Formats: sequence, C-alpha cells, structure tokens
Amino acid sequence: MKAIETTATINDEGQLLLDHPLAPSQARRVRVIVLIPEDDESETDDTPTEVILDGIREGLHEALTGQTMPLAQMWDGIDAD
Repeated sequence: MKAIETTATINDEGQLLLDHPLAPSQARRVRVIVLIPEDDESETDDTPTEVILDGIREGLHEALTGQTMPLAQMWDGIDAD
C-alpha cells in the first residue's frame, strides 16, 4: 500500500474536496484517513504551500519508484515506555 498526503475540505454535504487533483496511474478505490482538528486546535496551517507541495511531490516520487518499506518494518526499533 502506498500513501499520499494532501489537504482537502469537507463541504456542507460531507463530501471531501481535494485542494489539488491526484495523479493515479489508473482509476481505483482507495482508503482514506481524515484528520479533523479538535475545537481547541487552530484550523489554519502556517506551513508554506511550496513546502507542502514539495513534500507531496517527494512522497509521490518515492511511491512511484518503489522507495517504500513495509509498515511493520517502520515500527522496528521503536520502544514504547
């Protein structure tokens, strides 16, 4: 499974509207995780747009070129206290 991080808005009808289109190689169903800020969290992200886009481009490039690792492997060496 590959991951792409992007931003979106949920409209009044509960539909997810991506800020930028994705470029999948073919039409397919995907899994979506939605992170919604708590009431006490600021809804504005002060990260510059270009920094966000650079991260998305890098992640997409890594995913498309096979530079990924199994999720289970990501937990190796992480100890919960």
